[in-house]
Order: sequence, then structure tokens, then C-alpha cells
Amino acid sequence: MANTKRQLFLKRRMRVRNKLRKVNAGRMRLSVHRSSKNISAQLIDDVNGVTLASASTMEKDLGVVGKNNIEAATKVGAAIAERAKKAGVEEAYFDRGGFLFHGKVKALAEAAREGGLKI
Repeated sequence: MANTKRQLFLKRRMRVRNKLRKVNAGRMRLSVHRSSKNISAQLIDDVNGVTLASASTMEKDLGVVGKNNIEAATKVGAAIAERAKKAGVEEAYFDRGGFLFHGKVKALAEAAREGGLKI
């Protein structure tokens, strides 16, 4: 039976997330979602089940509303690093979901690292 692209994506996402949870118990999770029009990131505390900080290209104050390119991903990465510091989080693990660590996802991670977040 041939798998669809969506099924393969969901399978890859769960594989990545489960491996990361085993290695990084007790740390916050920096989760990334990329769509065709936007990119967003959330800093999640899985123990308490709360989102501590988030950033997205849908926010008007970042100045990249509705854009989904490497420049927009860099701005979102810098914003999530700044908001993580305000929330008192210095290190987290990077959950790329089912997305490949390339292009926009990589740019977001590098910008978060440059902003002082240890990933």
C-alpha cells in the first residue's frame, strides 16, 4: 500500500518528536510550523501543558505579515528568542515536526540561536 505525502509527514513528525522527548526530558520544546503562507514557532512546556511564548509571521509588529521566506523565518526566530528570555527560558530543544531541517526551518533555528536561545 502506497502512503500519501500527508501520512508520511505525520509518521515522520511522531518519529522526530518521540526521539526528542526521550533525550530532552524536562526541557522546553521549541515547536515550528510552516505552511505555504506563514511560519510560526511556539515555546511549549510539556510538563505543565502550556505555551510560554510564540511568534508568527501573522503578527503585524514583525513587519512580515503573510510572507513565508527565509527573511521572515529569521525575524520569527529572533522574536521567539527574545520572548523566551522574557519568559525565563534559556535552553530548549528544537522540534522541527515533520519538516526537513533546511531552508526556512533552518533559518528560524539559527536566528533563535543567535538571539541567545540554546537549542
